[in-house]
Amino acid sequence: MKLLDSVRTDLTGLSAVVVGRSNIVGKPTAQLLLARNCTVTVAHSKTADLPAVCRRADILVAAIGSPQMIKAEWIKQGAIIIDVGINRLAAEAGGNNGKLVGDVAFDECLSVAGAITPVPGGVGPMTIACLLSNTLQSARRRHRDRAAGTKSKPS
Repeated sequence: MKLLDSVRTDLTGLSAVVVGRSNIVGKPTAQLLLARNCTVTVAHSKTADLPAVCRRADILVAAIGSPQMIKAEWIKQGAIIIDVGINRLAAEAGGNNGKLVGDVAFDECLSVAGAITPVPGGVGPMTIACLLSNTLQSARRRHRDRAAGTKSKPS
């Protein structure tokens, strides 16, 4: 959500498509987008006409686990794309040498998207930054509560 907020703070009424239905990324992301008043569709690899579903998205979150599955022609002009996938391509003779890629074909989608996260270098570093921020907030809360002689309630 911090990545989305860096591009657009008011998500009200936007169409969001989350491609992936995992309990770790897909479903929680859908809930967070619903809480921000998006109209959310959860899709997956078996969704009928997945490219058409993706083309409706103002916000597309890719968490399907298939390297470069989402192509430029699947993307609505100006859409915000959050690529959560991380996949290592098989090494080929004279080819990609085990390159890390996301679930979105980044190079071809770059010219269509309004904003897009790279892989590597997008969601992963943001996740680490958020974990560090949460750890610091927790330590400060604990220190403050000890100084005041009270106990923190788990959040």
